[in-house]
Amino acid sequence: MPDIGLLLPCNVIVREVVPGQVVVGFLDPQVMFTLIASPEVKAVADAAEQRLRRACASLGGRTGPA
Repeated sequence: MPDIGLLLPCNVIVREVVPGQVVVGFLDPQVMFTLIASPEVKAVADAAEQRLRRACASLGGRTGPA
């Protein structure tokens, strides 16, 4: 279970799956909203999600389940 690191406080993992191929995984910030349903948390989750998706795209990756 290499993605178990997503449950750690940093919520981001970087691992080499084969030599020269790196995977960057992150927890969907919308999960925060399901735990604490408040408009303030939703706004933070939305902003965080946009930033993480931009970071992922800049790395040449795709977004989706880990």
